[in-house]
Amino acid sequence: LQVITGGHYDVDCRLEDPDGVVLYKEMKKQYDSFTFTASRNGTYKFCFSNEFSTFTHKTVYFDFQVGEDPPLFPSENRVTALTQMESACVSIHEALKSVIDYQTHFRLREAQGRSRAEDLNTRVAYWSIGEAIILLVVSIGQVFLLKSFFSDKRTTTTRVGS
Repeated sequence: LQVITGGHYDVDCRLEDPDGVVLYKEMKKQYDSFTFTASRNGTYKFCFSNEFSTFTHKTVYFDFQVGEDPPLFPSENRVTALTQMESACVSIHEALKSVIDYQTHFRLREAQGRSRAEDLNTRVAYWSIGEAIILLVVSIGQVFLLKSFFSDKRTTTTRVGS
């Protein structure tokens, strides 16, 4: 589980077995991992909740693995140990699975960073537009104020009894 975008990057998560027994429950988590062995067959339910932050949309990445990977070289009908080439293939296969996990992790971090950068870019653009409007209003106000200082106000005087 990893929250990629939205709010404070946290969600509630719950996992239930087919009988409705809660196996896992965490509140306001940004990133977490949970491993368990299923005790029985059936439909397991997991739920992500965002009820404490209803106005913020969130993007959540989750990944689950069911069962063990089949062996690269089945041990059925084998009398001898693995050859050096087969052992090297098994270790390379394990290393590649680790690389896939790292790539997934870094892709998620990149997506999270991109989301933050785009949000910051939007905020900076709105702030710049606001500042430009304020600057325009103030400059027009100053022009009219200075114009009023230098304008001639003609006053009419009347003389009485000359």
